[in-house]
Amino acid sequence: MFGYSLLIGLSAIFLAGFSAWKVISRQIQNQEMAQVASYIQTGASAYLKRQTRTILSLSPILFIILYLILGWEVALTSLFGVFTSLAAAYVGMSICVRANLQTADISSESPKEAFQTAVFGGSVMGLCITGFSISILSLFFMIFRRPELVVGFGFGASLAALFAQIGGGIFTKSADIGADLVGKVEKGIPEDDPRNAAVVADLVGDNVGDCAGRGADLFESFSDDIITGSIVALLFIPKYGPKVIFLPLLLQSVGIIASSLGIFSTKFLKKNFNPSHTFILGLGISSLFSILGSFCLCKLLLNDLIIWLASVLGVVVTLVSATVTRHYAGMDGYPVKCIAQASKRGAALNLITAISYGLRSPIIPIMMIILAIIGSYKISGGILLAISAANIGTDLLIAYIMASDAFGPIVDNAAGIAEMSKAPKKVVDSLSSLDSVGNTMKAITKAYSMSSGTVTAFVIFATFFSLTKINFLTVGDPFLIGFLFLGVTLPYLIASLTIGSAAKTALQIVDEVRRQFREIKGLFEGKTTPDYAKCVDIATKNAIREMVLPGVISIALPMAVGLLFGAGPLGALLIGAVASAALLGPFLNNTGTALDNAKKLIENNNQKGTFEHAAAVVGDTVGDPFKDVAGPSLLIFMKLVGMSALLVAPLLH
Repeated sequence: MFGYSLLIGLSAIFLAGFSAWKVISRQIQNQEMAQVASYIQTGASAYLKRQTRTILSLSPILFIILYLILGWEVALTSLFGVFTSLAAAYVGMSICVRANLQTADISSESPKEAFQTAVFGGSVMGLCITGFSISILSLFFMIFRRPELVVGFGFGASLAALFAQIGGGIFTKSADIGADLVGKVEKGIPEDDPRNAAVVADLVGDNVGDCAGRGADLFESFSDDIITGSIVALLFIPKYGPKVIFLPLLLQSVGIIASSLGIFSTKFLKKNFNPSHTFILGLGISSLFSILGSFCLCKLLLNDLIIWLASVLGVVVTLVSATVTRHYAGMDGYPVKCIAQASKRGAALNLITAISYGLRSPIIPIMMIILAIIGSYKISGGILLAISAANIGTDLLIAYIMASDAFGPIVDNAAGIAEMSKAPKKVVDSLSSLDSVGNTMKAITKAYSMSSGTVTAFVIFATFFSLTKINFLTVGDPFLIGFLFLGVTLPYLIASLTIGSAAKTALQIVDEVRRQFREIKGLFEGKTTPDYAKCVDIATKNAIREMVLPGVISIALPMAVGLLFGAGPLGALLIGAVASAALLGPFLNNTGTALDNAKKLIENNNQKGTFEHAAAVVGDTVGDPFKDVAGPSLLIFMKLVGMSALLVAPLLH
């Protein structure tokens, strides 16, 4: 049956190729837009190549260490995890940067076609990460026949995701902050004004952070859930027979099919379409077919509908997280309107209001996650496989969610390209309205990723406890409680490091943009062109350097705790780290996105240049590293900590 999942994976890659062809085959009409887009393409490619070289330079060291400790199988699969994640992200991002130009160019002809181009461009990333992952994992399961030997693949994917997300996040937000502080606040010029030396770096950052970084993130989630699900399935061969081992791969295959139907349903739009409603409709179609497909699979493969109900709970977790995020961070939600109103009283109240709503935003998703985990456990009579099915259920919409997420930076870049190339105001406004929808879709993706990642992290440490045969931890043991609290502190350390890195890089970019306005004659008057490459280079160098320390902490600390102190302390550290990150991550994501959308709401009401707009710009600037650096990094951190623990678990019996 591994052949079926391999076929679905290859089909997803084929559909990605078809979507890519649809995007790049059209002839560009506006050459000024093409010139601006070439700056973005060059910068994005240069950054991703340097990031890839840095990660790959560490790979031989990783291979040697894993080979000496755990054997050649784990070492080999870990390298494939790194390579496959980077390849999927690179291919997807390459199409996204081309879709940026196509979306901007076609928007003057038809807003509907511009929307469709951005959706198909984003679908390449969604289909690539799922197609690449399930294809390679199917082959590894065919070869090794032992899921525990494939843990290295998940570890490699997690490692690549952490570097890609942290590096991409630092790049994009430092450039964004630098461009806003000098351009909007000091010079009073528009967001994507071509006179601003940091504007190209900002647009490049959207691609390397929100496209490549998020793609690597979801590739990791998708892969980790298949691997941990297969390890758990081994325990239930006596109950269901050998065919249970195929459940994780086949469930994910159902999700790919359902997500593809949701993506391509957006093709059939009404004449007076609403982009936000179209995405919701596609999400509903993907959810419906995921539920129906998983029903047929669980009935035919296991003849056990309890496992199906558990997977449905996973889908519900995704939908609830999306709904809550739309409320707290969407432009139509009450909190964002309150934040915008508070901006009339200054930046301090803008921030205080946003933080107050952000602090409460994780409560409902966390409650839903708890209900899904406990519900799956109870209705199945205490079967860990049911929790694993619920975990995979959160992944069934992953290709659709990723396509929606990549839509955001595509239309954001398209709006920037249109403004820099001095396109008509009607075109810029049309793309800006799509950008607002894209911003909400990016927030939904982050909320989905955090909810799915929390369930994944729970299954990872449940799998760790199963492999190490730990049935309980003694709450009264000060030694274990100490490691529990150490785990609680780690997400705060990672958040501090990543936010601080974005700030340090932004400082340098602010200085550079100021220098260019000061020293390049005629720049502010628009008589000459700034040195865009200099800001791209600053952001690249700093992002590559600053991503290393958080990665080392996330990998080395759990391994050291396990090898030096044993399985019990490592288990306590995992619980503390996951519990802390599961609350801190959504707070950072939702607060940052709400601040961003409050600013956009004020701008959409034609209030640029007002006192409340200046306050909202400050709030948006503070929120940027929250939502695009620290928050997403914590999601990857808690899964990477778990995968590091699984790697050393065989040595801790």
